[in-house]
Amino acid sequence: MAEERQKPLVLLAAPQIMSPVTTQVIMRNVLIALAPAFVASLAFFGLPAFLVCLTSVVSCVGFEYLWCRIRKLPNTATDLSAAVTGVLLAFNLPSTIPLYMVVVGAFVAIIMTKELFGGIGKNFANPAIVGRIFLAVAFPVAMTTFVAPQITLAPVDVVSSATPLAPAAAALAHLDLLLGLHMGVLGETSALAILIGFVYLLATKTIRWHAPVAYVATVVVMSLITGHDPVAQALSGGLLLGAVFMVTDYTTSPSTVRGKVIFAIGCGIITCLIRFWGNLNEGVAYSILFMNLLVPYIDVLTPNTPVGGEHKRGGSNE
Repeated sequence: MAEERQKPLVLLAAPQIMSPVTTQVIMRNVLIALAPAFVASLAFFGLPAFLVCLTSVVSCVGFEYLWCRIRKLPNTATDLSAAVTGVLLAFNLPSTIPLYMVVVGAFVAIIMTKELFGGIGKNFANPAIVGRIFLAVAFPVAMTTFVAPQITLAPVDVVSSATPLAPAAAALAHLDLLLGLHMGVLGETSALAILIGFVYLLATKTIRWHAPVAYVATVVVMSLITGHDPVAQALSGGLLLGAVFMVTDYTTSPSTVRGKVIFAIGCGIITCLIRFWGNLNEGVAYSILFMNLLVPYIDVLTPNTPVGGEHKRGGSNE
């Protein structure tokens, strides 16, 4: 017994604090934060937007439920994580996309990206991001056909282009970009709606501000350096949607504040490289996916010091 008492205390960085905040509570907060963008998409694109969102959410939740039943695993469809994936996937799609393609994207997001790697908390990348990229590669025409918002006075009804950041759309006024009076996918048109959701997530302490601010700030700085309009770059495309709802994903982002900032800066740099000098005008999804793959290495380089552990400068906590 004396020898057992003399064994040194093992200090680990694993979570050791109980909290009433569950996965379901976190995902519920995210869904509430997504509500303004959902309402905006309905106002801009009408019934097709609703059908895309409904199909995506039902497919994602359904695939997760079926996977759990087939594998005889506890049902995780009720934790709302699949519903969040469904909404985010829908927000990355145009209102004109055929609904069967939405189901394909949901399968890739839930089964291939999430469940095959062990389920929630074990996926290597953001499922909605992978679903979007898969659809963009498999169905490029459907993914780049955008409809003008119903409440806009724009004379164009439909346009097929790389992204809303194409030269014709770059001339849009900043106010139009803020409100969402331009063509694009469902969730990225209204920057104002996304910012409202951002404020809610901060108020409920669901996310921290470091990664979203670092991401947007990096894009703004690089835009200024390269002579691009920083406001247009910040409000256009999926930048704010990615910064608020995807860069902050618990599973696929670093665990420390330093790591989150490094992760976000990397996303910003890659986004600008693709936008300014790449073959694609939009690079948010690809930048986040690339940085998702680097998260394990960022975590290794930016660990938290365990309570009572030694600091790099020497000495120890009392």
